[in-house]
Amino acid sequence: MNRSPKHPSLPQVALCGGAIAAVAAVSLFGPGLGRVRAALEDSPKTVVDEAWQIVNREYVDGTFNQLDWQAIRQSLLNKNYTSREQAYSALRTALEKLEDPYTRFMDPKQYEALSSQTAGELSGVGIRLELNEQTKMLTVVEPIENSPALKAGIQAGDRIIAIDGKQTKGMTVEDASNLIRGDVGTKVTLHIERSGQNKLTVPITRARIELPTVRYTLNQTGKNRIGYIRLNEFSSHAAEQMRRAIQDLSAQKVDGFVLDLRSNPGGLLQASIDISRMWMSQGSIVKTVDRRGNDEQITANQTALTKLPMVVLVDGNSASSSEILTGALKDNGRAVVVGSQTFGKALVQSVHSLSDGSGLAVTIAHYYTPNGTDISHKGITPDVKFDLTDEQRQKLVSNPKMIGTNDDPQYVRAVAELERVILAQPQIPGKQASTR
Repeated sequence: MNRSPKHPSLPQVALCGGAIAAVAAVSLFGPGLGRVRAALEDSPKTVVDEAWQIVNREYVDGTFNQLDWQAIRQSLLNKNYTSREQAYSALRTALEKLEDPYTRFMDPKQYEALSSQTAGELSGVGIRLELNEQTKMLTVVEPIENSPALKAGIQAGDRIIAIDGKQTKGMTVEDASNLIRGDVGTKVTLHIERSGQNKLTVPITRARIELPTVRYTLNQTGKNRIGYIRLNEFSSHAAEQMRRAIQDLSAQKVDGFVLDLRSNPGGLLQASIDISRMWMSQGSIVKTVDRRGNDEQITANQTALTKLPMVVLVDGNSASSSEILTGALKDNGRAVVVGSQTFGKALVQSVHSLSDGSGLAVTIAHYYTPNGTDISHKGITPDVKFDLTDEQRQKLVSNPKMIGTNDDPQYVRAVAELERVILAQPQIPGKQASTR
């Protein structure tokens, strides 16, 4: 969000969703707090008070859910903590009283993991893993493009039987991922089985890897060339990856686009704004309102990359930044929305790193779609409601390669709607069709 922070010493990253972006750590001891500073130095209470002050200054509800927030601070600081874990637990208990699941404390490990997620990068070898249902073995789904794993010859279908000599039998995907990740420049050795070959030992040097959050293909449907783009998350690299997708598909002379936001939980607010501007030349994108009633209207800026017709696919797991983008395109008549009712998260968080490497996300604003609609707990209603059956949904979950193909009923319905819109376009020789 293009927000001018009221406290310049507190750089903020606005986000809409479960993903986290790193923010610089600062001292939060303000005027009048000098008396307690010495007592809090090198104490678990330091982080507790840092978090309390951030919430006190920024939380969207100035009544703190009808709580005496000053009394809660006193209670937190009166306790004696024998470990950081005790302090973390007390802080989480205090935050739960706000009854806001999006205002939350993260220990250093959780904060680091979520920071990497929203940054759209990780330090590792670059493979996607799954626990194969039939073999119960850790299996490579795919090596990421330009990754050390791909360069080392790792292939989809490879079964990882050991990591640095540690057997993977009974290991979860998360456990394996934690072992494979590590500092840039360090090495990890994967022991793998590959069909038709002997067991292989593959040493790989870890590197910084940009995670692909956009996948796109050119699909021919009858006479129409459909540009299909699936966006998984609004990470810091999402906008540049979306730009490449739109430009590449446009160069291939597509007739229209299907933008798939199903199961996209959100991410960085700025990414949703940047991507909205790639599809819209003018109009409002979103309005945010903070606890003082200050509102900020964010608009398109004449930088759209295409005017071709488009359909947006959503479902009940399309949340937050996904809903900002969907609401902007729907309310401005730029796209037809197809699928299921969206999640309904209309809140914006800022994220802060605390002095011990832990982190805090705090809700700072409420947002509204361009038409002034509050989607909180309601979501966005598609123009064309088309729900999957439980059986259809499970089939796609079990066979993700079917998503965005003719085996995907919602995609097929989206294409049918897109073809209707394309057919309705005025055809002007030598020019692209205009949008509806």
